[in-house]
Amino acid sequence: MPQDTELARRLQAVTLRIVNAARHADRPAPALLAVGKTRDAGEIDALCALRIALGEARSGFGENYVQEAAGKIEALANRPIEWHLIGHLQSNKARQAAELFDWVQTIDRPKLVAALARHRPPRRAPLNALVQVNIDDEGSKHGCRPADVPALAAAIAAEPRLVLRGLMAIPAPHPDPGRRRGAFARMRALYEALAAAHPTVDTLSMGMSDDLEQAIAEGATLVRVGTALFGPRERR
Repeated sequence: MPQDTELARRLQAVTLRIVNAARHADRPAPALLAVGKTRDAGEIDALCALRIALGEARSGFGENYVQEAAGKIEALANRPIEWHLIGHLQSNKARQAAELFDWVQTIDRPKLVAALARHRPPRRAPLNALVQVNIDDEGSKHGCRPADVPALAAAIAAEPRLVLRGLMAIPAPHPDPGRRRGAFARMRALYEALAAAHPTVDTLSMGMSDDLEQAIAEGATLVRVGTALFGPRERR
């Protein structure tokens, strides 16, 4: 099967999963963020073309690494792509991230808030910001504690060069779907409380290739999908 045909098949399958899950949960279908980690600009360009053909005015793509993303963003500058940073952001990469991305989904400490605001170029719209939450309190995961969300969100909301849009999480990959859904439910509760306090909050980023149905059932407004779209990725 030609590569672009296989890509179209995968996109159709993922879209159907999202639509069916939303219908089953009686919730609005979330936006799809295609994760381009380890994928080259040509692969992203091909998927972007398919999404444009389906009527998307602007496609969301997520990248884990600032340096890896930089070349792709430059190569695809003429494509209608909204670029999201979804990987851990080191403080020394904050300037470049603020210059390159439309969204940063992984803000988990006050130092990043100040750095991103300081380095966001005046010529660009304010940077869309999500607070990353370590919802399962995993020692190996980045993200703030749930109790720290209000203060961190308030710090973002106070910066004119940032816009607080919501929350992001990567729950523990527990084999029991019910356990994962419990984490998603806790995220939804945090999100609803945050939205009640901040009128700009409209995004709950959670759910990936293997658990997007559970995330949608609990109210995800954006799901991050890589493997189910592009196939298994090469190890770095």
